[in-house]
Amino acid sequence: MSKRSKLPTGWDDAKVKRVVERYESQTESEAVAEDEPAARLDGQTLMEVPNELVPTVRDLIAKRRKAS
Repeated sequence: MSKRSKLPTGWDDAKVKRVVERYESQTESEAVAEDEPAARLDGQTLMEVPNELVPTVRDLIAKRRKAS
């Protein structure tokens, strides 16, 4: 039996499917246009992180938010 992930409040399987379909059908230029405003936010940095380090980075961000 596989472990089922807990969805955020207000989300269901149908919403997850719609979000996945949206991003899978997005062109590269549409994706870049969506990401560009985030790259201009003060106090934040966008970077590539190796997949195996993503859980560690998420944990560090969560710990910092709890400490604030």
